[in-house]
Formats: sequence, C-alpha cells, structure tokens
Amino acid sequence: MRLAAFDEMLPEISGLRKPYSAYDRWLKEQDPARLTEKMQDAERVFRKTGITFAVYGEQEASERLIPFDIVPRIISGNEWRRLTQGIEQRVQALNAFLDDIYHRQEILRAGRVPKELIARNEAFLPEMIGVRPPAGVYTHIIGVDIVRISENEFYVLEDNARTPSGVSYMLENRETMMQLFPELFQQIKVRPVENYPQLLRQSLAAVRPQSTKGAPTIAVLTPGSFNSAYFEHAFLADQMGVQLVEGQDLRVVDGHVAMRTTEGYKQIDVLYRRVDDSFLDPLTFRPDSALGVPGIMDVYRAGNITIANAPGTGIADDKAIYSYMPEIVEFYTGRKAILGNIPTWRCSEPDSLKYVLEHIDELVVKEVHGSGGYGMLVGPAATKKECEDFSKKLAAKPSNYIAQPTLALSTCPILTDKGLAPRHVDLRPYVLVSDRIQIVPGGLTRVALKEGSLVVNSSQGGGTKDTWVLDD
Repeated sequence: MRLAAFDEMLPEISGLRKPYSAYDRWLKEQDPARLTEKMQDAERVFRKTGITFAVYGEQEASERLIPFDIVPRIISGNEWRRLTQGIEQRVQALNAFLDDIYHRQEILRAGRVPKELIARNEAFLPEMIGVRPPAGVYTHIIGVDIVRISENEFYVLEDNARTPSGVSYMLENRETMMQLFPELFQQIKVRPVENYPQLLRQSLAAVRPQSTKGAPTIAVLTPGSFNSAYFEHAFLADQMGVQLVEGQDLRVVDGHVAMRTTEGYKQIDVLYRRVDDSFLDPLTFRPDSALGVPGIMDVYRAGNITIANAPGTGIADDKAIYSYMPEIVEFYTGRKAILGNIPTWRCSEPDSLKYVLEHIDELVVKEVHGSGGYGMLVGPAATKKECEDFSKKLAAKPSNYIAQPTLALSTCPILTDKGLAPRHVDLRPYVLVSDRIQIVPGGLTRVALKEGSLVVNSSQGGGTKDTWVLDD
C-alpha cells in the first residue's frame, strides 16, 4: 500500500513552495554532473571524518557511513516559529511531569495518568523519588521527533528525553554543505546551527550544583569506543572543549566525583552522560556494570554533581506515556497541546489489543522502550508471515507494545541517478534546558532512502539531510 504524501518542495497541486524558491532558481542553473560530483565529495568528507553508525545484528559492515543527501530540507521562519512554540510547551510539560512523578505525584492522584503505568514501568527509578536535580532540571538535552502530514499539520512522533543522539550529524551536515556550496549560503539567509556546542556548554554550566566554586568542570561520560554513538560523544567533548571520560577514569573522592588527570584527580561538577541508567552506578543499579562510577548516585543525591540528563528521565519518553502527552501538557501548562500526538493504541488495554491484532497489517506497532527502528512492525510493508509472527509476540506480552496508524509522512526530494525523487522524512530538533529553553534552528532531518519506505532511522538504512531554517 502506498500512501499519498505532501511534498515539502513541490506539492502536486500548488507547485513550488515559497521556502524553496531561491534554492530552486540556483538548482536549475546547476550541471547535473557537478551535483553528482558534489555527492561524491560529501561521501569523501564523511569517510575522512569517520562519521559512522553501528548497525546491530549484521555480521558484515556493522560500522556504516551515514548516507548524506545534498538537497537541503528548507523550513520558513514562520513555520519554525510555530514549531518552536509547540516544542517549548512540550519540554516544559516533560520537566514538570518528571518533577511531579518523583515527588508529589499529583497527576496520578488526579487520575490523568494511570498509577500502574508508572509503578510497573522499568524506566521509572524508585531511587529518584524525593531527589531534585540541581536547578530543578531533569531533561537538559531533548530530541523531539516531529513528522509532517500536510502544509500546516505537524505531529510529535516521540520524545527523546534520555540520551538523544544525532546532533553531531546535524553539525557535520551543515559544515559539509557550507564547504560544498558556499555560494548558496551567500544567496540564501539560513539560520546558523554551528554554535550548538557552545550553547550546550553554556547550558550545562548554568545547571551546575550550588556548591560549585568558580567555573564548573564539565565532562562527557561515554560507554566507550564500541558504542554506536561514540563518534558523537568524542565530537561533542572536543567541540565543547571538555574531557571525554569512561567509567574507569572516574571515582568518588571526598563526596565528589573526580576524574583522573596527569596531575591527580580533579573534581567534576557537571557530567553529560551517554550511559544508560542501569549502568550508571554498580552500587545502586546493575552490580556487574563496568561502565559507570561506583557511588555516583550518593554524590548526586547529596547535590554535589549534575548528571545530564537526570537518572529516571526515561519514564518521560516511554511510548506508553507518550500516548498520555496531550493530558500531561494540559495538566502542567493549563493549555491544549500546540503540537499534537499521533493517535495511539495502548496494547495493554484489552479493547485496543483486540483492534490492533485485527488490523495489524494496517498499523505501525512499536515496543514501548524501543529505539532506532528495532523491534517494530510496519504493517503495510510486512509480509503475511511477518504479521502473524509479530501478532504472537504482541499477544504474549501486550503491555510491551503500542500501535499507531501508518501516516503519509511528508517527502523531500533527494538526488538520485535519475534526478530529484521524493523520499519520506522526519525531523529531530534539539532542545537545551537550563535557566531557559533554547531550540537550535533546524535539527536533524532523517530520510528514508528507499523508495516508498517510511523507516528513516540510520540503523535501518536511512540517511540524513541538512535542515535550513530561513532567516525571514
């Protein structure tokens, strides 16, 4: 089944959209051979830089180059202002929800979110009950995945409140485009994204513990070079001018977390961690973890270190909780959600499960804790046997799944051997939260490179584009 989709550059009815007018004029003047050559140049840049992504479950080529398309996705200034209002509202609600869930739990007492959805959720950390992070911020870095259905319809696909990845690709995409097509950026006013590392460092510094004296020491905690996003961990540490550390480099010294240096151990005030909750502290969570720091949770509870994002934030991006986001936004902001949710069936509910099982070939079914496009079924693109096999998994553990309709995601052109061709896209803007909320103008556009595919994840063969927000 092929869905009719809104093309962001060339809708069938209205023709060329205004945000693309200047780019289209430039494009028509280009020699196709030059563009093909530029695509090859971009691939060489990415290969030289080492921008790869791990593809799990494959024996060959587990480290792959991120496919990059040189046709930018262009968003007008007005469109971006509407989006940022909705994103900011949602991020405020997410932080308020986390603070409430780990303290007074008013939303549960009000019956707006079921208690059992929290109590039985593996992403909820009882160890965080009563703990308030420095500056009261839980989700310091958030990636909000947004899809577009028509000229004026945008929906949130999911919230990434734990450790959202991909920002390094956003930055490298822009740098590559500026190298390849400097004349374009002279002709078209595009809002910058390259100051993100500086904004990230400033934002992290603003949420340092109250006990910090002078400028805070910041570090990035990585699980190590085997991790699929290691390139990004090293990239961001380098761009911010801070240390990249592993658990073995850290220890608790006099009630603080300190990192090993050539001059002895140095206290860390803010730790941007890219390690999952369960591996963060072997004394509190998994005792077999070699990735975390023994005792770091005691330091955290004492208020002597900021961990970004805070432990326990995963409850805010759980896909079952996602289905309650319209209620959550209204509960904490007093206003209807500006950005809507995609209709969602919670398979833990018998009536919903029955509907999903009967219509599984029409729906997208996802694991509530899944990410990267793994553990999901796109019904219209699946075989009858795949649907039958997935139905068995679903029936065996319904609370592990949610389902959504198959939407006609908007398309943007990519450059192929035969010229421009539409492909489905989504958008992940990046949000920084400290004493204020900052949203980088654009974000990461992920594109399904296979014709007709709706799966944009890099781990599933998707690629990326530079995202332009016009300065108009």
